[in-house]
Amino acid sequence: MLDDPFKYVLLAALAAALLTAAFTDLRSRRIANWLNAGIALGAPLFWYASGLSLWPDVASQIGVAFATFAALSILFALKAMGGGDVKLLTALALWIAPAHFLKLIIMMALVGGVLTLFFGGWYVIRRQREKIAIPYGVAIAAAGLWVIASFYLPATTFTGLAG
Repeated sequence: MLDDPFKYVLLAALAAALLTAAFTDLRSRRIANWLNAGIALGAPLFWYASGLSLWPDVASQIGVAFATFAALSILFALKAMGGGDVKLLTALALWIAPAHFLKLIIMMALVGGVLTLFFGGWYVIRRQREKIAIPYGVAIAAAGLWVIASFYLPATTFTGLAG
């Protein structure tokens, strides 16, 4: 539960940055370095607003981000993932608690699979022969937004029509 309005502002800024990343990746297949840097640099403010301790909380966040960067750098070297996607997911790892980050990865993989099927079908229908370029920033952003909505915003209760 969020008890500090500053957290809402930070989460709203993160959501806006994720939407920007998704739209720019969809349009140009690029995610700007300034956007990834902004997301990463906003994380310490969120840590402070959330009351995270340096040890083990912040250290865990940085460790997960480092492990994410290391693993995804291999995918980048194999040309299986773009550099902007690697940086976006690494920056997002600084915000998301390790317990929720695995859920983010699973949701990202599911959304990425749907995107791959959609773009693969689109390429077949249009009879394009060049390599399929999947805007994976869309999947990363969608998973990030899902985690924010599911785990970082207070739950709302639905009372239904019958009161």
